[in-house]
Amino acid sequence: MSDRALPLFSGFLLKLPINDRHAATPSYAVQENMKNVSDSPAATAVAAHEECVELVAKATIPTRYGVFESHVYRVTSTGAEHLTLVMGDVSHGESVLCRLHSECVTGDVFGSYRCDCGEQLDLAMRYIAAENRGILLYLRGHEGRGIGLANKIRAYALQEQGYDTVDANLHLGLPDDAREYDSAAAILRALDVRSVRLMSNNPSKFDTLRLHGIPVCERVALAIPMREENERYIKTKQARFGHYFEENE
Repeated sequence: MSDRALPLFSGFLLKLPINDRHAATPSYAVQENMKNVSDSPAATAVAAHEECVELVAKATIPTRYGVFESHVYRVTSTGAEHLTLVMGDVSHGESVLCRLHSECVTGDVFGSYRCDCGEQLDLAMRYIAAENRGILLYLRGHEGRGIGLANKIRAYALQEQGYDTVDANLHLGLPDDAREYDSAAAILRALDVRSVRLMSNNPSKFDTLRLHGIPVCERVALAIPMREENERYIKTKQARFGHYFEENE
């Protein structure tokens, strides 16, 4: 192991031990039939959804965090294409470090301080690299909690008038959160992941994975310093969506 200092785009510097060599990952096949599913209506609905993703592309991607095997899964019902970055051997994996990350072009690409999305993505990638094993699911179609880029910018304009992030969506006649995580669970099942350590503050992600029979054995906190620009946004998530936040998160 060697220490590699990676620049954190937010302006903070985090130094983590990262392997210089990354083991090649094996091939993963989409399972056509989900196993160990009960006959209850809820389980039947879950099983039906788990068959709604298909693996459409795969290639190796070298990044500043290390080398990942990329998998693109398409949701057959919507056509949404989710990117999965896998480091190390996760097949039959127990306690796999995992992040379900909702697409956020303003935060992930441009480093917007209105949210903490980009910083969470960056830190999650660092944590995976430090362990030389883990999964990052980049969930497309989740922009603005599922309302799309243009509507998210419209909601930003309303926030400048005093609305919080929930009321801004509702004022536009849109749902406060239109995201689904069933397809993420289906992808994890396709990768034959048995249980995860989830890097998330969002209880909906935990609930969905458990519903699909993927135990979450630990919540791994992503402690991002709160900024003046996103303090209301973060506190709204805690107050109105029940997001988990510890004192220094």
